[in-house]
Amino acid sequence: MDEQTNVHRVDHAMNSNAGDMDADLEWLAQTLQKRLADYFAVPPDRTLPPGEMPLPPDLSGSDSPYADMLRAYQLSSAERLVVLLALAPTLRPQLLDVLLTRNETTQRGFTEFGGAPSGSAFLPTLETAIFLLAGDDLSARFDAMRLLGHTQPLMRHGLLELQPTSPGEPFTAATLLPCQTLLERVLQVADSGTTLEVGLPAQRMQTALEWDYLVLPAHTQEQLEEIRIWLDHSATLLDDWGMRHKLRAGYTSLFYGPPGTGKTLAASLLGKLCGHEVYKIDLSMVVSKYIGETEKNLARVFERAENMGWILFFDEADALFGKRTRVDNAHDRYANQEVSFLLQRIEEYAGVAILASNLKSNMDEAFLRRFQSVIHFPLPRAQERLKIWREAFSDHAVLEKSLDLMRIAEQHELSGGTIMNVVRFASLKALSRGDGIIRARDMEDGIQRELLKEGRAF
Repeated sequence: MDEQTNVHRVDHAMNSNAGDMDADLEWLAQTLQKRLADYFAVPPDRTLPPGEMPLPPDLSGSDSPYADMLRAYQLSSAERLVVLLALAPTLRPQLLDVLLTRNETTQRGFTEFGGAPSGSAFLPTLETAIFLLAGDDLSARFDAMRLLGHTQPLMRHGLLELQPTSPGEPFTAATLLPCQTLLERVLQVADSGTTLEVGLPAQRMQTALEWDYLVLPAHTQEQLEEIRIWLDHSATLLDDWGMRHKLRAGYTSLFYGPPGTGKTLAASLLGKLCGHEVYKIDLSMVVSKYIGETEKNLARVFERAENMGWILFFDEADALFGKRTRVDNAHDRYANQEVSFLLQRIEEYAGVAILASNLKSNMDEAFLRRFQSVIHFPLPRAQERLKIWREAFSDHAVLEKSLDLMRIAEQHELSGGTIMNVVRFASLKALSRGDGIIRARDMEDGIQRELLKEGRAF
C-alpha cells in the first residue's frame, strides 16, 4: 500500500469514526437526560424499565472501525453505553457536566452519580455506570456490576479499565477509564505505537514487510514455523482435543543471536501472519525503573495481554532473566522477588511469550529448560547476505557497474541490520548528489563505518 493510499484510508477511518461517535454520544446524552429526568420526577421513577431507554443509533451499515469493534465484540446496548461513558471525558467532556449538580440537602454532589475528583471535570466511576443503567433498582444494579466483571466482554477484550480505589472505599468508586485498545479503535492512533498505562513499558510492534523478506537458515525457519502452527492450532489442540489439562496453555520461546539478525522482525511477522498483535517489553527499562512494581500491577498487564491474545516480546531478556544476581542488600532481595514473580507469570502466560537475547549463555539454564523452543538467529552466511544485499535497495536506485555485491557479501560478515545501515548510508549519499547512483566507494565507506562501530577492523 503506497503512502497516499494509506493516508486516504486513515482519513476515511477517522471521518467515519467521527460520524458514528457523534451519533452515539448524542444517544448517551439522551439516555443520561432521561435517567435524570425520571430520577428527579415527582413522584420519581427511579427504575427506568429497559424498554423506555432511548434506542441506540443503527450502525449496522457502517464500515467505521468503531462500528466494526461493536460487531466484533458483540456489545449489548448496555455495554455500548458504558463504553461511551468512559470515552466521554476524552471526546466530549461537557456532556457529563450535568452530573456535577449539587445536592441542596447535603451541599455536595449526589453520591449516587459517582464521579472521581479531577478539578472541574467529571470523571465517571463504576457507580456512574451503574446509575446510568440501573438507577435505584437493586436487581438491575447487580446486572450492571456484572458487565464490568473480568470475564465479561468489556474487560476481557481490554476495552475498559477500573482504576483502583483508595483503601476503605467501595469498589464502585473505581474510576472508569478507556484502555489503549479502545482509544486506538476510536482515535485511529494504532500506527504510532502505544504504552501500557501500568506495570511494564510496552510498545506495539508492526511491520510493512512480508514473511519472504526474512532471510534465515532453514532450521531457524522450521522452528519459527512451529510457533506459527501453535498460534493457528493451539485452541483446537487444547479444547477440541481435550489437552488443556495435560499441556501448558502458553508457548515460551527464546530467540538468541547477534544484534540485527532478525529476532524482532521475526516476532513482528509471526504476529502479522497469524493475526495477533505483538507488544515489545523493554526489560532494560524494567531493571532500571520498574523494579518495585507490585505483583498486582504486573498481573494486570499479563491479564490484559491474555485477554487480547497478544504475543509478548521481551527485548534484552538477559538483563532480567540472566544468571541470578547476588543478594547483597534488601533492594537486591526485593528485586529478585520481583524477577521471580515475572518469571512465574511468563511461564504461566496463556499466550506466546518470546524472549530475545544476544547470547544463550547469558540465560539462566533452569529457566531455559522450561522453554518450548530455543531458536538461534546466526549471522547470515555469504549466500544469505547476497540475497539481503540484492533485495535491500530501492527500485529507484541505480547500482554502479563496478559495484560487486557478491564480492561484498563474501568478504564482509555482516548482520541483516548492519547491511540495512550501509544501504541507508549509500542511498542518502546518492540522493545528496542528485544522481541516484549507489557507488562502490560509498558502500565501502558505509561498511567501514559499521565495522568501526562494532569494534572490528575494515
